Amino acid sequence: MRIVIAEDLLLLREGLAQILAAEGHQVVAAVEDAPALMSAVGTLAPDLSIIDVRLPPGFRDEGLRAAVALRRRLPDTRVLILSQYVERAYAAELLSDGRGGVGYLLKDRVADLDEFIATVERVAAGGTAMDPEVVAQLLNRNRRDPTVHSLTPREHDVLAEMAEGRSNTALAARLHLSLASVEKHIRSILTKLDLPPDQDTHRRVRAVLAYLDHRRR
Repeated sequence: MRIVIAEDLLLLREGLAQILAAEGHQVVAAVEDAPALMSAVGTLAPDLSIIDVRLPPGFRDEGLRAAVALRRRLPDTRVLILSQYVERAYAAELLSDGRGGVGYLLKDRVADLDEFIATVERVAAGGTAMDPEVVAQLLNRNRRDPTVHSLTPREHDVLAEMAEGRSNTALAARLHLSLASVEKHIRSILTKLDLPPDQDTHRRVRAVLAYLDHRRR
């Protein structure tokens, strides 16, 4: 896999590059600011970009804005956002196009190398991966919505696991459910969130978006 890293801290940038290289991935560029990120992705067309939310010169949301701009300009761009803190609006903004290939991970999760690499590969393959802490805060915010409120407690649990990017099999193991039960819960969730069966391969992404930032229009 070919990866671009955008991180202003040299030690973290180099550390990420070494971790990824050790797993057989190729870091084609490691940059420290948003303009360099935009240039690298436009020129190198990586399989994934790993981007810090806060980049020079303002250290506010430059990385996030660059990620959104890249997704608009190059729809197949896949991005994994790293952040020191939970920035709730950012998760919804990245998911708003419903295409998948996005992730939001707190930096302290990088310490779990197996989980980090699994997240990198999941997002690069077109899946979604939301940090559990981000999911928890967004769920608390959205439980007041009447449509979300129609979900049962178990359906809340299932959709939270979906938001973290788990497959049906992994979800079943995590919640100690049969695969058939998981599939039944997911069908119910999609129906309650008004996502009926069709040819859309991103229904799970759309369900996650509906849950994390439902009806913010």
